[in-house]
Amino acid sequence: MRIAVTGSTGLIGSALVRSLLADGHEVRRLVRRRSRTGVQPDGTIGIGWNPHLMQVDSAGLEGVDAVVHLAGAGVADRRWTASYRQEIRDSRVLGTETVAGALARLKQPPRVLVSASAVGYYGQTGDRVIDEDAPAGDDFLARVCVEWEEAARPAADAGIRVVHPRTGLVLSAAGGAAGRMVPLFRLGLGGRLGSGEQFWSIISLADEVAALRFLIDRKEMSGPVNLTGPRPVTNAELTAAFGRVLGRPTVFAVPEPVLKAVLGDMAIEVVGSHRVVPDRLLAAGFRFRHPDVDAAVHAALAG
Repeated sequence: MRIAVTGSTGLIGSALVRSLLADGHEVRRLVRRRSRTGVQPDGTIGIGWNPHLMQVDSAGLEGVDAVVHLAGAGVADRRWTASYRQEIRDSRVLGTETVAGALARLKQPPRVLVSASAVGYYGQTGDRVIDEDAPAGDDFLARVCVEWEEAARPAADAGIRVVHPRTGLVLSAAGGAAGRMVPLFRLGLGGRLGSGEQFWSIISLADEVAALRFLIDRKEMSGPVNLTGPRPVTNAELTAAFGRVLGRPTVFAVPEPVLKAVLGDMAIEVVGSHRVVPDRLLAAGFRFRHPDVDAAVHAALAG
């Protein structure tokens, strides 16, 4: 297959590209640097785009079978100033409008657009179990996710199958929010955040990539699909799992007021609770490689 990927240098995107190349697929990366367009040393093909200007080399997308759109500013990369909130929103919404609009105008559009979203769609849900039928929340990230998904509508209106993987916390030592915690746990300095009672919907990086590829291939799947492990865990349970796997103490704790002082508004994503389950993924027959917290932590530390 010929598959185009945005966000291909991020944690998930780079792992997805490696997986696709290993299986002999042609990968076209949407890139912002002119030096990275054309055929690259790894065999991928760079296609120029600028999501902020809503520009893309549409000719490079002609004939692709699928597009996986993952690009967006990292939610945990910086403190949420007013300008960075706008960057979080624009990088997702404008990028998706650019991709979806370009695909809708192609002479040979792809069969499927897998356009990223996140479990933040549901807002803070406490200890309630949440599946894909739950309504959107009303906090900042929930509103962003609603706009993010809606921005892909031009592709769906053009007859392209559109899937929205609502991803949870991807566990990997290689990057992302979890990657920042791993060094502390290795040093025996890890611990619960806030009360530790908040639910986190985790998924291993390997399962995230496998699920994205599953969504590309399953012709009957469209709309929202939760990409989380089958059993959400509390922050305290995840902390204990890191301690068990590494054989390190996890006695430290960061009180909620300290988190709010350091992280500002972003602290709500740390102390807030998302107990999201992947009902549609499981019903479709997807099999998790790392279904429980210990297996997911082992995989994160191994890779």
